[in-house]
Amino acid sequence: MIDFTIAICTYNGEQRIAEVLERLESQVDTENFSWEILIIDNNSTDNTASLIREYQANGSSPYPLRYYLETRQGLAFARQCAVENARGDWVGFVDDDNLPETNWVAAAYAFSQTHPNAGAYGGIVRGEFEVDPPPGFEKVSSFFLVRERSTQQYIYKKKDKILPPGSGLVVRKQVWLENVPSVLFLKGRVGNSMLASEDLEAITYIQNAGWEVWYNPEMTIYHKIYCHRLEQDYLVSLVRGIGLARHHIRMIRLSFWQRFLFFPLYFALDLWRFSSYYVKHGYKKGVDLGTTCKIEFLYSTLVSPFFLSRKYLFEAKNRLLEKS
Repeated sequence: MIDFTIAICTYNGEQRIAEVLERLESQVDTENFSWEILIIDNNSTDNTASLIREYQANGSSPYPLRYYLETRQGLAFARQCAVENARGDWVGFVDDDNLPETNWVAAAYAFSQTHPNAGAYGGIVRGEFEVDPPPGFEKVSSFFLVRERSTQQYIYKKKDKILPPGSGLVVRKQVWLENVPSVLFLKGRVGNSMLASEDLEAITYIQNAGWEVWYNPEMTIYHKIYCHRLEQDYLVSLVRGIGLARHHIRMIRLSFWQRFLFFPLYFALDLWRFSSYYVKHGYKKGVDLGTTCKIEFLYSTLVSPFFLSRKYLFEAKNRLLEKS
């Protein structure tokens, strides 16, 4: 019997995943429950598979270490594969650039035992930077899922429209399987597409089903941020992908009839926010990092419904072609 599953979803993580496994192997206070490590290889082209086979052959992991290949590209597919194959009642997602504190597994499991109505929960995510962040980075750090909201536990209220990030997220396996679609609309960043927020889509379905979503400050993960991710072009594309996904996240929070009412209201509000901000700060675009990213985010949010409409139609056309 397995109580808790750690799922590491990775793509070309050969150079990163060993450090994550070492951190997991040094976890403390886990003697009173059983847990496993599950590697989901999202169709890597490097030697990730060989590396994991070496770990398995050497028996270097003190806990069960299992490997699955998910050939459908996208983090959403990798997480679905992890939940379907997990042996634990709870699944904790640790990305291949996430380094959990040595008490993370114990704290995550302990929380699950004292919150029977929780469907998902996350903790603190701190940045560990390869180089010093550029000026203005603090204004966009939340897009990197670098968050430390409070020193106290609390429930994410649906009305606040805030949810925990996918890094360090823990979900109740059965709740996910019963409420999260096996194929999400948002697939995650694939190739040159930075369309993101697949984690928020999944958690929103869990929250919509009436399960509690919590913040647990006893769980801390360090998100390694490499130098190329601190360049302005990357940061702009990052916020663009989050902005373009925003319409979909908004709509699935609403009932079917509410969408017709709120869509024009959201659009009018987004148009006003973008226009007013651009009039006041547009002259800083391309010069100030924070302003440049904020403008890109507001504009991407504004055009999100039209961008996603094309994506809806494209996917619907592909489904029809597959059936024919």
